[in-house]
Amino acid sequence: MKRSIYMLFAVLAVFAFVLAACGPAEVPATEAPVVEEPTAVPPTAVPPTEEPTAVPEPAVGSPEHPIKVLFVPSVDANIIVTGGEVMAQALNEATGLTFEVVVPTSYAATIEEMCASPTDTMAFIPGLGYAIASQLCGVDVSFKAIRFGYPVYWAEYIVARDSEFQTLEDLEGATWGFGDQGSTSGYMVPFVELAELGVTPGEQVQTGGHNQTVTAVYNGEVDFGTVFYSVPLNADGKPVFTWAEYQEGKVTEDMYELPAEVIPNCAPDAEGKKLLCDGWRVLDARANIRTEAPDVMQKVRILAVSSAIPNDTLSFGPEFPAEVRAQIEEALLAFAGTEAWGQSIGSNDFYGWTGIEAATDAEYDIVRAMVEATGYEIEP
Repeated sequence: MKRSIYMLFAVLAVFAFVLAACGPAEVPATEAPVVEEPTAVPPTAVPPTEEPTAVPEPAVGSPEHPIKVLFVPSVDANIIVTGGEVMAQALNEATGLTFEVVVPTSYAATIEEMCASPTDTMAFIPGLGYAIASQLCGVDVSFKAIRFGYPVYWAEYIVARDSEFQTLEDLEGATWGFGDQGSTSGYMVPFVELAELGVTPGEQVQTGGHNQTVTAVYNGEVDFGTVFYSVPLNADGKPVFTWAEYQEGKVTEDMYELPAEVIPNCAPDAEGKKLLCDGWRVLDARANIRTEAPDVMQKVRILAVSSAIPNDTLSFGPEFPAEVRAQIEEALLAFAGTEAWGQSIGSNDFYGWTGIEAATDAEYDIVRAMVEATGYEIEP
């Protein structure tokens, strides 16, 4: 009996052990969960502030952006402004564009204004000014002046009528009177021509102007002078020779001066406005001192006349709008055929342009040669 009981406990013990061995495995300690930091939400991007829309520039020629019409101050500024306004009004009526008349303080200031305002300037400037402006900033020529049928003018070499000088070569070492070194006909053309001939004048005397140069020759203060030349009118009131005849080589040296037989009778007219010689009219620089020296023709003669010099120009700024320029050119050609032209730039008190013709840049190469030869520069 006892033995049976012992056997029962042994079986139960083994069974208990087996159950224990087959029980669930011990669950390891769970690791603390990793708590992820919440993803930072980036701040909403602020769109860049848009650039304000640029206000377009007023169109060239509009009332807000008028075209500047520049006139060199070679005559009285009041006359230029008055006559310039006549032109501006005529151009406005023809094109609808707005113009502003401007008279700069000097030739140099005119060029500087064109270069500083390349899109809205047009200017009436001499060939010398154009040649320099075109090289400085690309100013472009449109028209050249016509005066009494001539698109050119000349320089003349004058001497005392009783002097021994007969050719330009005779001027070697002679005292030279001229108005200003910036004058095309008064200095620059003669300088180049004498240099090309190998002639070196002696003392140079700056007189201050064409009139003063004629006076200096008249008074014997210099051996020769250089001033502007214009073709005289014969007794019928017509030029002694035409531009076409000059181009065809039909003009001889003796044609520049009046016939010898009329010279003794040269004198100012009754009003003192003209220098007449038996009906012939003198138009070169000698006529300018007719009142203070009525016998100037009897005392001063022409030794020689230079090559032709291109007349003054109408030129445009280097960036002037092409379409606007074309409108103005057409309107100017029409205006030149009206009576109002004579009240403007065609007036003898203004620039005396009797008309205009198309011009090319190459026509002013002779002027550039002068600039290069003389080393002339326009100072700001």
